[in-house]
Amino acid sequence: MLLAHGSWFAGYALYVQDGRLHYVHNYVGRSLHKVSSPEPIAAGSHELRFEFEPTGPPDMAAGRGAPGRLQLYLDGKLVAAEQAPVTTPFVFNPGALTCGANPGSPVTPDYRSPFRFTGTLHTAVVDISGDLITDTESEMRLAMARQ
Repeated sequence: MLLAHGSWFAGYALYVQDGRLHYVHNYVGRSLHKVSSPEPIAAGSHELRFEFEPTGPPDMAAGRGAPGRLQLYLDGKLVAAEQAPVTTPFVFNPGALTCGANPGSPVTPDYRSPFRFTGTLHTAVVDISGDLITDTESEMRLAMARQ
């Protein structure tokens, strides 16, 4: 487990299993929306990232959060993306935000708690600004490669 928030009743988890990066969003225990990297992560130090990009407005009256694109990045490169037709429209409870393990109820049946991460986590950053993350260094490399 890299990062988990919530439980089987609603939440999300970013984790490595069978060498691949996974993200799952649990919509109030009713449906799971998942994205997984197609290839295993090579041994060594890496930057792993998840981004959520809303693709529509939430429908709070119907208990539905914004639909969106679930995106996984490995070392700044988009490696997988899937659509989530709905997300949880409120704060995840019970369950706190945890890093390196999911000690409570698992967010998905894909793993058993506490599902401790056995590698080394150097930094965990959670950006809730709502702005999509831009990687200017990668954008510059891409622009130079096109010339």
